[in-house]
Amino acid sequence: MTGSSTRCGFVAILGAPNVGKSTLLNRLVGAKVSIVSPKVQTTRTRVLGIRIEGATQIVFVDTPGIFQPRRRLDRAMVAAAWSGAADADTAMLLVDAARGIDGDTAGVLGRLRETGRRVDLVLNKIDLIDKPKLLDLAGRLDTEGLFNDVFMVSAATGDGVDDLVGFLAGRLPDGPWLFPEDQISDMPMRLLAAEVTREKVYLRLQQELPYQTAVETESWTERDDGSAEVRQVVYVRRDSQKAIVLGKGGQRIKAIGAAARTELEEMLDRRVHLFLFVKVRDGWGDDPERYAEWGLDFNA
Repeated sequence: MTGSSTRCGFVAILGAPNVGKSTLLNRLVGAKVSIVSPKVQTTRTRVLGIRIEGATQIVFVDTPGIFQPRRRLDRAMVAAAWSGAADADTAMLLVDAARGIDGDTAGVLGRLRETGRRVDLVLNKIDLIDKPKLLDLAGRLDTEGLFNDVFMVSAATGDGVDDLVGFLAGRLPDGPWLFPEDQISDMPMRLLAAEVTREKVYLRLQQELPYQTAVETESWTERDDGSAEVRQVVYVRRDSQKAIVLGKGGQRIKAIGAAARTELEEMLDRRVHLFLFVKVRDGWGDDPERYAEWGLDFNA
């Protein structure tokens, strides 16, 4: 759909790690485009999710969680988050209502004060907090003078999300749509497949393995029968971590592969032959090519 009757724009989703940005993005789009796990700093790169609301195409930008960076990868992720906000037509700060104003969220508020950028406030996980506490938190944040409008949602249940979408659709500028009507993300399938497997690694291992794990889709082959053959490498930093990922007799990596394959088949609506390999690469966190693949600035 094109023409003067249409609207289109970018909406950045900012917030501290683990406040529910990826869950909200998937809810907004109505399909899974960003991986979700209990681990903090799961999202590493900018992920676009696209939703059509009436005559408006809303392009949501899920950014990495903003926190105090310690390593090169941390700095690149935080830089990508602020860059996503700066480039968007409008932005919203997502706050975990049940957690309140923790150190990372306080840091985001400080940066917003420094830049003078006004955003919308979205209080998430309202299903996990009593209403008086929720209203008190909203009042305290409103006194910051940083927010245009305040919304209360539950990304997990969908409560309040439609109201948020309707509001955003009316705010975006007039203009033609930037993506085809049936497209829900700009992420290449090879990268999305790697992200699905990385999510399964996190969910299976949780506290047993640091989050500094990478997954790369080495090859994607279309078979004559319509199925896809996908070969991926899970990179870890030490031999001890490799043993954890493999599990006794390779049972853990088989379970990870089975879970990833099931989800990929649902996403693609066809058979997927997934082959996983685990390799040790201590320096993957300092590999410029890896940063380029994620859309991150190696020198941030």
